Amino acid sequence: MKKTILILGAGQSTPYLIKYMLSHAEKCDWQVIVADQDQDLAASRVDDHPRGSAIAFDLHDDERRQSLFGEADLIINLMPAFLQPIVAEGCVRQGTNMVSASYLDTDTKKLDEQARQKSVLVLCECGLDPGIDIMSTKQIIDGIREKGGVIDAFESYGTGVPAPDMATNPLRYWITWNPRNVAMAGLAGAQYLHEGRIRIIPWHQLFQRAWPFEVDGVGAMEAYPNRDSLAYVDVFDLKGIKTMIRGTLRYSGYCDVWRHIVKLGLPNENLEIPGLFECSMADLVEMFLPPDVQGNDLRERTAKFLGIDQEDESFKALEWLGLFEALPLEIHGKTPADAVINLLSTKLALPAGGTDMVALVHDFVAHYPDEQNRRERIVSTMKYFGTPGEDTAMSKTVGLPAALAARSILEGDIISSGCHRPIKREVCDAIMGKLDEEGIRFEERITAL
Repeated sequence: MKKTILILGAGQSTPYLIKYMLSHAEKCDWQVIVADQDQDLAASRVDDHPRGSAIAFDLHDDERRQSLFGEADLIINLMPAFLQPIVAEGCVRQGTNMVSASYLDTDTKKLDEQARQKSVLVLCECGLDPGIDIMSTKQIIDGIREKGGVIDAFESYGTGVPAPDMATNPLRYWITWNPRNVAMAGLAGAQYLHEGRIRIIPWHQLFQRAWPFEVDGVGAMEAYPNRDSLAYVDVFDLKGIKTMIRGTLRYSGYCDVWRHIVKLGLPNENLEIPGLFECSMADLVEMFLPPDVQGNDLRERTAKFLGIDQEDESFKALEWLGLFEALPLEIHGKTPADAVINLLSTKLALPAGGTDMVALVHDFVAHYPDEQNRRERIVSTMKYFGTPGEDTAMSKTVGLPAALAARSILEGDIISSGCHRPIKREVCDAIMGKLDEEGIRFEERITAL
């Protein structure tokens, strides 16, 4: 019997997912609907496939949302994370299963009992990070415990960056996913566990407290903690662990640039600026500078406010990014964050034919009580590169886990209900095995301590 799959979102992370679902639609008897505010973008993803269609969709149109959700057999949600609770609530209300690449947030968790009562599965964290990182972590933890090991420390880092030979601009960064997520990164601050102590970093200090990190096969990068690492102590049943860090990786120098942007106050979605359409980035930066900062021009006064020299590489990166350009923004947004998102979309779009890279690194320290407390360090690294002119690494590693999870649900291989992340062993093994067949695999390095 034909099944209808509704894919919400047609942004940069969706092309591989949509391609996968359409390529299996004939064999599996699926009809695939791609819904986005931009119907032309959705149509370009469907590309006239006979089993696909594209529609314009406003998530806040309650009547339209409930009608579409009720007609679908499964919904794959790749809309921005802050919209997930609205999507999940609609799925539960209509009795429709959902797969998402976003975190299992607090509001979605609250739907768990209602979802169980209606036999609805809301499966979150089926992307890259979160997603592949969660499932691969669970496999390693299970392997250590099966050998009688106890985990003392666990650090996990993820990134989506240009391939090393493509890191050619002053930020050493091109965007291959939602630019809003880049613009607003770190807004929640971070907390983590280090050598038995909780460490907290407020969002305005996050990028100035990054640390060096070496990635096998890539080299020197820098890391900063990501949101609430402590939540994953319970997720992975790691009570008693001394160090627990989940973080993000960037090429060296990126965090210096971004801490200046944060200090200026530009990542702000709360202030609506009158006449922003006619303002330039230079006008906007001027608005954020205190009036008592002295200097001959905007560049000099901005450098003084930031406490850096105009010859500093990070300041040159701000110039290259366009913070001092005098051209009108001509954007329809109203907030400083809208201006930043527009700037990033314009200046940091991956060049045609460019290649991106995603990487995940898990770093464990474990001891084995039955072997005279033998200690070892396990470093597990996954690197995956996009195909020039075809799929980005980001699109494939976000989209494929969601597609595999969706297919498993539709074919009856996953029959749970409630609100979950993909942490059950049978789910992890099934999806990770198929990812390995696609070349998305981890390499382990084990060292005695």
